[in-house]
Order: sequence, then structure tokens, then C-alpha cells
Amino acid sequence: MAPPAQMCHVNNGDLNAAAVRMVMKEAAPPHSASLLDADEFRRQGHQVIDFVADYYADMCSYPVHPSVTPGFLRSALPKDAPSRPAEHDAFAAALQDVRDHILPGLTHWQSPRHFAHFPASSSTAAALGEALTAGINVVPFTWAASPAATELEMVVTDWLGKALHLPESLLFCGGGGGTLLGTSCEAILCALVAARERKLDEIGSKRIGDLVVYCSDQTHFALRKAARIAGIHRDNVREIPTHRDRMFALSPADLGAAMRADADAGLVPLFLCATIGTTQTAAVDPVRELCAVAAAHGAWSHVDAAYAGSALVCPEFRHLADGADAVDSFSMNAHKWLLANTDCCALWVRQPALLVAGLGTEQEYILKDAAAEGHDIVDYKDWSVTLTRRFRALKLWLVLRCYGVEGLRDHVRAHVRMAAAFEEMVRADERFEVVVDRQFSLVCFRLRPPPEKLGGEKAANELNRSLLEEVNATSSGPYMSSAKVGGTYMLRCAVGSTLTEERHVTEAWRVVQDRAAELLGKMEITNSVVA
Repeated sequence: MAPPAQMCHVNNGDLNAAAVRMVMKEAAPPHSASLLDADEFRRQGHQVIDFVADYYADMCSYPVHPSVTPGFLRSALPKDAPSRPAEHDAFAAALQDVRDHILPGLTHWQSPRHFAHFPASSSTAAALGEALTAGINVVPFTWAASPAATELEMVVTDWLGKALHLPESLLFCGGGGGTLLGTSCEAILCALVAARERKLDEIGSKRIGDLVVYCSDQTHFALRKAARIAGIHRDNVREIPTHRDRMFALSPADLGAAMRADADAGLVPLFLCATIGTTQTAAVDPVRELCAVAAAHGAWSHVDAAYAGSALVCPEFRHLADGADAVDSFSMNAHKWLLANTDCCALWVRQPALLVAGLGTEQEYILKDAAAEGHDIVDYKDWSVTLTRRFRALKLWLVLRCYGVEGLRDHVRAHVRMAAAFEEMVRADERFEVVVDRQFSLVCFRLRPPPEKLGGEKAANELNRSLLEEVNATSSGPYMSSAKVGGTYMLRCAVGSTLTEERHVTEAWRVVQDRAAELLGKMEITNSVVA
């Protein structure tokens, strides 16, 4: 008879623990301890830093806009994620995939030849700030959740507000306050919700269908989207027409007429969105006069300065925000032109309590901290739509601390100078015209229209559309965009990449001239044949 098994003398608890350890050992992936191993993080981190540095160094070797067709990447990558990485150094292999498959299919927003959109500016301090933020990985939705993150956000929004010469009433030091969001779309929505709740407290929630919001026909579509989300009837968004003779700025008289008409019809003017630097032509609305009109009807005044708000860091542009002391809220994107890397939108409000009233949540007991008792703290979860939020303040603090306000002024002024030089080159060529006088670093221009017998304005629009296609089809050339305002099609050259130098602007204009000469030559041949 076989001797009794030794397991009969082992405690069942010990057996279970041993079995679990065996299963865990067999199931654990290789190097599982390296998921946040300091040495492995250092090794892979060096690979990423070298990769990004090489990318910037070789930026001009990439066409700004890729020549790809939909589905190109989906067909190049596996249909399913690997169950286990096949390579010994999976991270290095993945970086090679980025180099081989992903970079060639990107629009390179940091290219010095990217002039199509308002910039998504980058800097060493902000990029490394993003790395710090990702590495530290805190979630500062309340003061207690990350006290230093909350207070740094309060500090940097005041720093930035002062640098932009905003009125003290919008800053924490003056009774207002600021927060950092992802985009201006979020900022407009948050301000609109606060305005809605304030107004409905006055007139009753059942009248939400009577609320009306106002903007110009140049205002970013983010306002209409925000209004839809906030429950404003689609027919109650007033897009007031603008005109070229006013440089496409919103007319206070036209706004007043629209608000009076709505009030007379029993509707309730709720919200005005004025803009400093519209997307299509960088038009600037007269803030002071518009705020006076809105105030007469008890409407909330918001200023969207997503692009051009950065220019306010320079004293010579300060007058464009005259009247900001009367606004209820003000937003701008530091990631567009102030070197802060995407995403970083600053929103300031004159009465933070109204923001909290519209967006606040009842705090659970687990979110409270004894150290906060008796103190007037900020819980940023009550200032925005999201609860989970990023530690954006760290990179913005690094930008301000490392470059200083004067450094930011130098950065903005350099782009303005380059845009002014481009504008002068356009004006010096009699074939072209500047459609709207430049105010910042955006130049809107076009080939002049041919005589009426050859098509006039209609032909000019088609001609300039063709010109843009030819310019953007030049493999080593610039990448530009277009706008159609007041029936006029124009090309947009937006100078703003951190890497852009004067030579890139000059080269861009040379490409435009060459492509224009080819198009006009073909047109002459066609017209002579027809004649």
C-alpha cells in the first residue's frame, strides 16, 4: 500500500496560497515588474526624447500635409491587439511603427511651413511639462485631491491674466478667478451654462425656450454647438451679419436692434459672445460697446479670444480688449500662440459663484479634507463639465517661469513681423490684393478678380480656389487654408509655428507667386482661344 501523501500533513490555507502563487507566476507576463520600474522608465524615456528631438530636427523633410487616402493606416496595422508583444523590446518596435506608419500620415502642425490654421504652438518647456504631468499623473478635481495642483492653477491663471492685461476683477486677486480647460468650446459652454442658470433663477426654468444667444456670422461654430448642448432652441441663436467695410466686426447697433426685437417679441436675451480674432479673418469685435448693449438687456457678455488673446501680452495690442472690465467671462487658448502645447484654454469669470451654481456638484463626504475646513477653497470640478481633469497648470507654469512675460512678447512679435513682411509682399504684387487689413499674424489675400466679361468675382473665387490647391500640392511648399467671407474666397496665411523663420515666409510667397503665374498663363491661353 502506498504511503500517505505528504500533502495530508499540510494546512489547507498553505496549500491555497501556494497554488495562487504558482498560478500568478505562470500567468505573469515577462518583465511585468517594469510597468513603472524606474530604470526601465529612464531607458524608454530617453528613447522618446531622442525620437521627438529627431522629429523636430528633421521636420522639413516631411510634407506638411500627407498624401494619403482614407483607410491607409487601418490597412497597415493588425486588426487585433497582440496577446503578447512579439519583440524583445516592444517599446522600441512600437516607436519604429510610429516612425514608419504614423508620422508619414500626419499633418505636421509644428512644421515651419504650416500656415493653414491658427498655430498649435509648442516649446521645450511645455512639452517637457506635459511629460511631467503624465508622469506624476494626479487628478486635481478638488483641492483635497491634489492641493498643490489646485493652488498652482490659481496662481498661473492670475499670472497669465496679469500678463494679458486683463482687468483685476477677472482674477482671484480681484474677486474673480480662472481655470484651465481643454478648449474654447468647453469655455464657452461653461460660461453659457452659468448664464442660463442665472437667468432661469430670475424668470423661472419653464422659460428656457425663450432664451436667446447672440453672435456674429464670423463667430466660431463652437457657440452654436454649446447652445445646442445647453438646451437653447436652435432657432434662438442669432448670427448677426457683418460687412467688409467694418472689417467683419459685429456692429453694436445691429446687436441692439436684434436684442430689442427679441425682447419686444417676449423672448429673453441671454448671452453675447464677442470675439477678439475671429477664425476666418481675425476680426475684432468692439468689446466695450457690445457689452453696454448686452448689459442693457441683462445678458451675459463673454469674450472668445481663442487665437488673438495671446497678442494681448504685448502692450501695443492691449487696446483691442478695451471694455473687458465689463465682461462676465473671458477665454483664450494659451496652446494656440503662447507656447503652452495642446491643450490649454484659460477661462476667467467675474463671479465664480455663478459658475459653481451652474456646474457644481454636491460634494460626497469622502471628498472632504479636514485641512480644508474653515477655508475658502476652490474645487475645480465645480468650474467645468468634467470631474476628472488634467494637471494643465504645471506646463503653463513652466512656460511662464522659464520664458517670462518678455519672452512671450518676443515670440508673438516675431510672428507679427513675419506676417507684416508677407503682407507687404502681397501688396507689392499688383496681381494680388489683401482682402482684410492684417491685425495680428494672419494675412488674408487673393488674386484680383478678372474683368466682368471674363467672369468677375465668380471667376475670381474659382481662380483662387485653384491657386490654393496648387500651392498645397507643392510637396516641399507651404500649407495654407481658405476662407469665404461676404461671398469672397480668399487664401489664409497664418504665421505662428514656433519653428517658422523669415526664410520660410519668403519661400511660401515665392511658391504662391509661381503657382499664380502658371494659373494666369493658362487662363490667358484659354481666353485667347475663346476670343
